[in-house]
Amino acid sequence: MDEKTPPFVANYLLYLLAASSERASAQFHTHVRKAGLRVPEWRVLACLADGDALMITRLADLALMEQSRMTRIVDQMSSRGLVERVADAGDKRRVRVRLTEQGQTIADRLVEDAKAQEVRLLSEIADTDAAAIKSVLKSLLTKLAQPDP
Repeated sequence: MDEKTPPFVANYLLYLLAASSERASAQFHTHVRKAGLRVPEWRVLACLADGDALMITRLADLALMEQSRMTRIVDQMSSRGLVERVADAGDKRRVRVRLTEQGQTIADRLVEDAKAQEVRLLSEIADTDAAAIKSVLKSLLTKLAQPDP
């Protein structure tokens, strides 16, 4: 390797994405734990914060977890009164998960805190970069969700 070639990892997209996420998340996860929640519980609250009742499969996908792990987390959160299972309006055989009033209150507070943290993070980079970064990442996620040709 010559002097002008940057080290592989320091310039590797997947490393940069993962490291950025890890470092930014670590700051907020400390806040989540101080609120009495585990990080997976925060993810569930965040995914359900908009009021939609979701099926476990969709919830697991959004929260970046395996379905079996999500089921255990939902069971634990249900016993704590944070979420509840409800029958699907269109198909009574299917079950959805939604926040209880207590869960919604906690989610609302933490979502506001997460939004404030996001503003602080984005204020660290140029306005033009901050405006573009979400759009670029959303485009990348859309492309990655498509089946391989």
